Amino acid sequence: MRLLIMADTHVPKRARALPTVLWQEVAAADVVVHAGDWVEDGLLDELERRAARLVGVFGNNDGPELRARLPELASADLAGLRLAVVHETGPAKGREQRCARDFPDTDVLVFGHSHIPWDSVAESGLRLLNPGSPTDRRRQPHCTYLTARVAHGELTEVELHPVDRTG
Repeated sequence: MRLLIMADTHVPKRARALPTVLWQEVAAADVVVHAGDWVEDGLLDELERRAARLVGVFGNNDGPELRARLPELASADLAGLRLAVVHETGPAKGREQRCARDFPDTDVLVFGHSHIPWDSVAESGLRLLNPGSPTDRRRQPHCTYLTARVAHGELTEVELHPVDRTG
């Protein structure tokens, strides 16, 4: 099972549209995960049409329309992998311990908000992933997103991809 993981797309505020490479990844993915800050519901509509399966949440920049359609916390069983998605996890300091406490029945927690890529593992074994943003790099060298694979309850081949903003 192939995953595409993104967050903080901010379309159309930070970018007019999702970069072309992300649409190619949507077509190749079995599951698209979006950890919030869509900004307007047009992108949600398009992802719902084009993704084989979409797991998403609202973020702090998402208004009432998106909040009515998306949960604050989403969870999914992906081939035995227990996935949770939330927009915000609080400060970086203590994140692993806090999230392990708050998500005890989760194997992988995907989050956004900071636009800073993150990949760590708590003592409990919980893996925390933030894909960064494919449209707003803030203080990062590149805009980014993640891909991964799931098989037999295991997350493998996690890869952070830079985005060429010209494409």
